[in-house]
Amino acid sequence: MAFTAKREWDSRVDAKNTTGSDATAIGGSQRRRIWLCADDFGISPAVNTAIRDLVVRRRLNATSAMVVAPSFHRTEASALDALNVAAPRVAIGLHVTLTGPFRPLSKSFTPLREGAFPPLATMAGRALMHQLEPDALAAEITQQLESFIDSFGHAPDFVDGHHHIHLFPQISDALLAVVAKTAPNVWLRQCGRVLPFAQRFADRKGLVLDILSYRFRRRAAALGLHTNPAFAGTYEFDDAADFAALFPRFLDRLPDGSVVM
Repeated sequence: MAFTAKREWDSRVDAKNTTGSDATAIGGSQRRRIWLCADDFGISPAVNTAIRDLVVRRRLNATSAMVVAPSFHRTEASALDALNVAAPRVAIGLHVTLTGPFRPLSKSFTPLREGAFPPLATMAGRALMHQLEPDALAAEITQQLESFIDSFGHAPDFVDGHHHIHLFPQISDALLAVVAKTAPNVWLRQCGRVLPFAQRFADRKGLVLDILSYRFRRRAAALGLHTNPAFAGTYEFDDAADFAALFPRFLDRLPDGSVVM
């Protein structure tokens, strides 16, 4: 059974009106509209409250929900969805989660570590070595998608993954197959950047995501699924990072409809 999203989105939201940033002055002569997304909705009550507040203040226009997280439940879903009653203000996605310390919704998922998903390094390594169980992946992703639909009453606007796990081999294959069958009208977050080739090597995490996203985009397109045209937002998470200084760089060269996280 295929589900469709509750809302029809332009999929390109004016960056000046939603984030307070005018992308025109930074990246080119034409105004661009972007998705400014905060993931991990459901991870804690404080995060949930902060995300809703930022949406109301027009500082975010997208968020993705972790349906396996301890602070995600139908009441939180309703509070978030209520922000779209008068008019669409926030795209709400499914944040597929397959890493610890969270626990799977499906009963037969493997591998597990003390009843929870393994840590990111283990899941990523097994995916790269093609050592995961495709049926178990498909069952868990399906369960998380169904939980989202049950909680919100409609399909997600988009799908992405916690720790970008949805981009890895085997996991991406299972996710794309489930989405194509169950919610083919949603879009999927890929993390490929639009930087010149020589500049890509300065950010190792971004480079890995570029490589994984190339494969992801091609496979999504082969199934007729839509992805965002570009992505920005990776940087070294340390005390010296100046996000205010980094943000204009994220907007540089981004095409219309891109995602910043």
